[in-house]
Amino acid sequence: MASKMNMNSMTTLATLIVIGLSYISPWFSDQIRSVGFFALSGAVTNWLAIHMLFEKVPGLYGSGVIPLHFEDFKSGIKNLIMDQFFTRDNVSRLMEGETAVLTDKIDFTRAADAVNYDRIFDGLSETILASSFGGMLGMFGGASVIEGFRDPFKEKTREIILTETASPEFHDMLASSMDTEKAAADIIDKVSAIVQKRLDELTPSMVKEIVQEMIRKHLGWLVLWGGVFGGIIGLVMSLLPI
Repeated sequence: MASKMNMNSMTTLATLIVIGLSYISPWFSDQIRSVGFFALSGAVTNWLAIHMLFEKVPGLYGSGVIPLHFEDFKSGIKNLIMDQFFTRDNVSRLMEGETAVLTDKIDFTRAADAVNYDRIFDGLSETILASSFGGMLGMFGGASVIEGFRDPFKEKTREIILTETASPEFHDMLASSMDTEKAAADIIDKVSAIVQKRLDELTPSMVKEIVQEMIRKHLGWLVLWGGVFGGIIGLVMSLLPI
């Protein structure tokens, strides 16, 4: 078959076949006819109810629910996203976890290499020479004596910086110093603005298409089960004494 029949068409066709059989069957024709008509009624009623969700039917109050109330759907989508996923607690916990991971991964080697150790040593030398200890050093060569400690001082200071920045205490302090609450609030505001901007671009037709796409594969089952239960009711009614 060139085009595959959907479940709605198949259900309707099945009920019509049952009705047709009732007119040629020599046995239980009344019962078969009752099953067929009730099944057709159930299938058509469910199909119409589904159709009325998405399309406005003239004269039928309440039809076209989704296009008419698309603003409510948009609001519901935003509330679902923001209230269930991007809450302040959720984002704060995420930020705290990510901050801890990032601080653990930071390599302070480049930062330690960028320090001007010569300037630090020069400042220390000036302080020592200007102190009362400087006069005593003057007897042993003054600044030239201190100069001999420059390279060991630079190497040791770099080692201390790397050791301290690698300690768990330092990373905990660094993580705790970051304002995750403010960062979380900023993220929530930005996400809310992005979601709202995207929702503002939606039209009633687009909202209808989105909802249809989400539940399209399930709608045929509603028609099918409407036919099944309608047929069962028809069979029961045909067996009841008049």
